[in-house]
Amino acid sequence: MKIKYLLEKEFKQFFRNAFIPKMVIIYPLLVMLVIPLITNLDIKNLDICIVDKDNSSSSRKLIQKIDASNYFVLDKVVHKYSEALEEIENGNIDAILEIESDFEKHMTNGTNANIQISANAVDGLKGGLGSSYLASIINEFSGDSLASVSIQHKYNPLLDYKRFMIPALIVILLILLCGLLPALNIVNEKEVGTIEQLNVSPISKLQLILAKLIPYWIMGLVILSICIIIVWLVYSFVPAGSLFTIYLVSILFILIMSGFGILISNISSSMQQALFVVFFFMMIFMLISGLFTPFNSMPQWARIFSSCLPPRYFIEIMRDVYLKGSGIIDLYPKFLILTGFVILINFWAILTYRKQE
Repeated sequence: MKIKYLLEKEFKQFFRNAFIPKMVIIYPLLVMLVIPLITNLDIKNLDICIVDKDNSSSSRKLIQKIDASNYFVLDKVVHKYSEALEEIENGNIDAILEIESDFEKHMTNGTNANIQISANAVDGLKGGLGSSYLASIINEFSGDSLASVSIQHKYNPLLDYKRFMIPALIVILLILLCGLLPALNIVNEKEVGTIEQLNVSPISKLQLILAKLIPYWIMGLVILSICIIIVWLVYSFVPAGSLFTIYLVSILFILIMSGFGILISNISSSMQQALFVVFFFMMIFMLISGLFTPFNSMPQWARIFSSCLPPRYFIEIMRDVYLKGSGIIDLYPKFLILTGFVILINFWAILTYRKQE
């Protein structure tokens, strides 16, 4: 019953604020309606798998030319398209180049040699530019006339960059509203002095933290639902996978960010300190978690650092579900990683919260 009255207090305090309830609704609307239309990025270091059915000197020379390019990183050479397709479905490569078995014969006879490029177009810009770069290399190798190149864009056939950005923008909204607001809520209690009354009240540390977080958990799910509806109505973009998967992973991420907000409030004594720490981490999350910059374009140290950031895995899961239709079974390693973050961060938050029992 104690937590019931604490929750009642938190909701009343939230709705009495003249600004925050409006921001919770207006901010997602502006982000989802404006940012997808204005963002852009460049690409490099595309991972490519080559299906060499010809296995001739000509095909090997073409492979060497592609491998020497600054745009591509040769992941592997296989002899079956199904092997390469499995790699692209698992997210290990960005493009497939299929060289047919009569490639050298056609090159020798001066006739068209059929070559197919299959690009992972979850990121439409990356898939489109990568295919163009690869086609240019092939045309240069064949004298601009001896090869007929066909291109397939997987998962995002129209190369619509908005479809790449929208899942990540949902992640950023959950970071801000489920990480920032809980931190500011507790720090505000410190500034006005009411935290002392809560600290000496006959409630446990866990009850107090749950009362502070549950409203923002609910708010995060409401924001997620608003975003999904806006994307559907405005962009006609619906998840290729299950909504259940999206909500399940979102719950995990909301738990992570709300616990992270508690951690920030534990080390902050004023609103200015809390805001500074939050926006410091926001910059890191946006720049290193794969929101704006392709992961493979980052230096090696940044890739290692990114593996320690929860938003990276959530962004990857959201894009996989929205664009590739991936399910829980396909994504279970990332689910396990996020579950580990939930346990670690929330245990740390409860452990470091100082309350007079």
